[in-house]
Amino acid sequence: MRPKRPALPGSGMARLAPDVAEAMATRASAPREMGAFVAQTRDRARTFAGRALIFALTLGAAMLCALPFILLSGADLGTTGEAFFNGALGSQFAIAETLIQMIPLLIAGLAVAISFHGGLFNIGVEGQLIFGGLVAGVIGAEVNAPPMILTALCLLGGIAGGASAALIPALLKAYRGVHEVVTTIMVNFIAISVALYAVSPAGPFVSATQPSATEKIPRDARLSMIWDGTRLHSGLIIALIAVVGIWWLLYRTPLGFRIRLLGANPGAARASGVSVPRITIATLLISGGLGGLAGAVQVLGVYGRFFDAFSAGYGYDAIAVALLAALSPIAMVISAFFFAMLDSGAVQMQAVAGISREMVGVVSGLVVAFVAIQPAILHLWSRLRRPSSGETS
Repeated sequence: MRPKRPALPGSGMARLAPDVAEAMATRASAPREMGAFVAQTRDRARTFAGRALIFALTLGAAMLCALPFILLSGADLGTTGEAFFNGALGSQFAIAETLIQMIPLLIAGLAVAISFHGGLFNIGVEGQLIFGGLVAGVIGAEVNAPPMILTALCLLGGIAGGASAALIPALLKAYRGVHEVVTTIMVNFIAISVALYAVSPAGPFVSATQPSATEKIPRDARLSMIWDGTRLHSGLIIALIAVVGIWWLLYRTPLGFRIRLLGANPGAARASGVSVPRITIATLLISGGLGGLAGAVQVLGVYGRFFDAFSAGYGYDAIAVALLAALSPIAMVISAFFFAMLDSGAVQMQAVAGISREMVGVVSGLVVAFVAIQPAILHLWSRLRRPSSGETS
């Protein structure tokens, strides 16, 4: 009978030999030399600069490949560019609308990223977002509580709703080995159907005055506005807090280390004592909870109620957002802002330059395509550089 491997400690160096643990503790407490600090800072700067360059080149290549489609539509490039800028950043109202579009993309992108870090492909963020929005809308419309408590209940209910939508795929993946892509896609359709029924004319939560929607959430319980004269709400602050929280979870906690280890090498994770089923379930529940939070923030901040078509496909766009950011929570802010600019600028481009809104989907698809071929391009580039470096030496 094979002995059970010990679990990884929550913190500290309990599994190390005493002499090794003492040496590591001494090294950690020793003052760092200036030369080593400068070298480490230089290496981090180079890494950051390289990632920023790849990010910019990916965006540039995608936009360059989109130019022929714009020309084929018969639009003028100058007019199109001006309309895009005016629609996305041309005024206080435009900037605020871009930031409003960024909020659900950013939170949903974090949901996709944390599942990818764990080696899990959560394609069900759209369904989790819808279900989280539905739960938040029902709580806000049906529960009688003080405004601040009701707001907190709606947000927590949205997180719980999104996590519950990810629970069945998590259990099937952890204990039966069912691929999460299949189950999460199926849950998308279940969530959409449940939401349609809940606010249908015969549904249990439909408004008496507004078909296909719940009753309005009390105004005091909605997210407050943070920019006078615009619709920008405090969901932006919640999204930025989520960015910091997920970064801290992934890179500063034992759970985050286990998630990344499982995604990088499941065999090594299992050999190190990581409970693969437990971490699989935890990863998908966190991912689903973030998706539900995105839906709750959208309901509380923008619409003030849940209605069946409140999501513009944020859960699907979040996949492109996460891939463009290379799954980095910090870079996700820039990536989400770029895609929000596309959405905001598309309205003006359609009105002024006659460009169809579907062009946004073309650009998103090109971004995903270039992100997908990055490893091949980098491998080819490294092979092309080897002969030249060998000749010069």
